[in-house]
Amino acid sequence: MRQTRPTGPADGELVGVYHAEGSLLGELRYAYGRLRGTAHCALCDITHATVRRKPEWDALVGRLERPVRLVHLDEMDDEVTAAVSASGSPVVLVRRGGTLVPALGPSALDDVAGSVAAFEAALRQALADLDT
Repeated sequence: MRQTRPTGPADGELVGVYHAEGSLLGELRYAYGRLRGTAHCALCDITHATVRRKPEWDALVGRLERPVRLVHLDEMDDEVTAAVSASGSPVVLVRRGGTLVPALGPSALDDVAGSVAAFEAALRQALADLDT
């Protein structure tokens, strides 16, 4: 995936936080939970089809013209942890005025039902709303 990591926090940066851990054990727990119906991550459904990233997601990241960073719960730095503790996960955060604020929370991500196109529309609307 074409993700960029800025050298320093830049306004407009997007940080997507999965509702899962990225370690091998975390991934296995998530996969098992999905099979049992006890684990769900709407952001995973948007970015991935089974175990591979969706090509539509990669294309979207290229169109966004802003840094995009995706992290799991066990990969968050202190700043992301603080933002997630206030908003929940999964979430897409955007940096505004040096602070991470939620752009799309858990219910908004659920609403797009795994569709990259619907996610893009919702994200662009959320960003426009934050700019007003």
